[in-house]
Amino acid sequence: MERIEEQRIEKPRSTVILNDSLPARLKAALRKHWQLYLMLLVPATFVIVFHYAIYPNLRMAFMNFRPVSAWNSDWVGFGTFEKVFQDADFFIALRNTVFFNILDIILQFPAPIILALMLNELRLKYFKRISQTILYMPHFLSAVIVASVAYVLFRPSTGLINVMMVEAGWIETGIPFLTSPWHWIFSYLTINIWQAVGWGSIIYLAAITGIDPALYEAAAVDGAGRWKRIWHITLPGIKPTIVILFIMRLGHLLGSGFDRLYAFMNINVRELAYQLSIYIYEKGLQGGNYSRATAVGLFQAMVAVMLVIMADRIVKLLGEDGLL
Repeated sequence: MERIEEQRIEKPRSTVILNDSLPARLKAALRKHWQLYLMLLVPATFVIVFHYAIYPNLRMAFMNFRPVSAWNSDWVGFGTFEKVFQDADFFIALRNTVFFNILDIILQFPAPIILALMLNELRLKYFKRISQTILYMPHFLSAVIVASVAYVLFRPSTGLINVMMVEAGWIETGIPFLTSPWHWIFSYLTINIWQAVGWGSIIYLAAITGIDPALYEAAAVDGAGRWKRIWHITLPGIKPTIVILFIMRLGHLLGSGFDRLYAFMNINVRELAYQLSIYIYEKGLQGGNYSRATAVGLFQAMVAVMLVIMADRIVKLLGEDGLL
């Protein structure tokens, strides 16, 4: 009788272990949430195909790659990198890329944070939703559309902005916003901020919603005004998000958006607009030199990895939670 009772007790235990096994739990999760996994399949496929599947093709950077001979092309080792680093145009593109990205970090990175703080302080929900929708819309406009509208608005003689400023008496002659080098820098960065600030504020607004409302109530009871609540509660609450996004932004220090640069570039500002993405297109893809294009892209990726690792280590030494 005792053996029979032990067997009856052991059977449920084995069943529980079987049901709690990893394959069984995965199968149950897939059966229960198959719609979510189906939606995840599209971005996962995109990442695998366009990010991981191309890794074997990085060997083109170490080959004298020719489309005719393909992977039977001659190996040249670091010969392509030597040619790139001996090219004066590469260092011009590198200088411009670093210069614009530093300006972008100084000017654009704080903009979504400030906007998220402003939107969070709005008390009229209807007005807040309308404002968010309007601010998000520029993100979905292509660079070609934005550049076309900008060239129409900022023409020195017939552009709407210059015409209004001349009629208001603020200026005597039109300002060449997109044809003068230094005016182009200001216009290019301003348009970039306008297009990205709304979309960039989403993640900060999400981080703000995770802050305990009781902290604001306690601070209000203690007599803290709106500015003090922002400085002592909101900003410390979203500091981990700011740190992580800042580390990720440093990884793009050598990155440059080709579509926006190509759309806004003209002969008058080519010296400033000539960045690494333009260099890769003209010296690599357009000229059929795929080895050079791959070598420059690999150089950008390696520098990005090193910058992210260094920034992560520095942040951890300062006592903050890093990314890695």
